[in-house]
Amino acid sequence: MLSLLLAVLFFAFLDSLDVLLVGVTTAVVYDSRLGRRSPVPGGLSFIAGVFAVTTAFGLCAVLGLNFLTTLIDFRVTPAVRYWGELGIGVALIMAACLPSTTRSAAPAWTVTIRRRPWVLGLAGIAIGLGKAPTAVPYLAALAMLSAHDPLPPLWPLIVIAYCALALLLPLLVLGLATRRTARAQRFYRRAVRAFTRYGPPSVRIVFIVLGVALILDTALHYQHLT
Repeated sequence: MLSLLLAVLFFAFLDSLDVLLVGVTTAVVYDSRLGRRSPVPGGLSFIAGVFAVTTAFGLCAVLGLNFLTTLIDFRVTPAVRYWGELGIGVALIMAACLPSTTRSAAPAWTVTIRRRPWVLGLAGIAIGLGKAPTAVPYLAALAMLSAHDPLPPLWPLIVIAYCALALLLPLLVLGLATRRTARAQRFYRRAVRAFTRYGPPSVRIVFIVLGVALILDTALHYQHLT
C-alpha cells in the first residue's frame, strides 16, 4: 500500500509540470493586474474546471476497470505484470521523444475569455477533457490503482488527492500573484520563468529514466514473459 501511495504521489508531481495550465493561469493574473482586478475568481474558476473533469474521469476509469476485471475474472499474473511494465516503459520513452508542442505564452484564445470567470471555468472543463485521457502519468497512476487487489477502502480520496496535487503549481502561481510585496513579486516572476524553461525538459528526462528502468526490470525477469 505504501509503495502504491508513493508511486501515485510521484506521478502526481510529474503531472503537475503542465506548461499549458501554468501559462493560462499566468495570463489570467497578468490581465487582472492590467484591469486592476483580483485574479482569484478567474484563476480559481479555471483550476476548478480542470479539477472537476480530471477527478470525474479518474473515478469513472477506476470503477470501469474494476468492473471489467471482476466481470471477466481477470488476474494480475507475473506475465501480465511484466508485459504491462514493458508497455508502460516503451510508452514513457515514446512520450519523451515526441516533439514539444507546448509554449510558455498562453494560447491566443485566452485573451478574449480570461476576463469572465464563468467562461474560464468552461475553458478549464474543456482542457480537462483533453488532458485527462492523454496524460501518461495520470493513466499510469489509475492503472496501478485499478490493479491493486483489493482496491484500497479510500481509493476515491486517492484519486481526488492526486488531481489536487497535479494542480499544485497553478495554485502556487495564483497564490503568489495575490501577494503584493516586492519580494513575493520577484519570486513569482523567477518561479514562472524557471518552470517554463526547465519544466518540460525535466519531465522528458524523468520519462526516459523511468521507461529505461521499467524495460530493464522486465529484461531481468524475462522468464515471466512466456
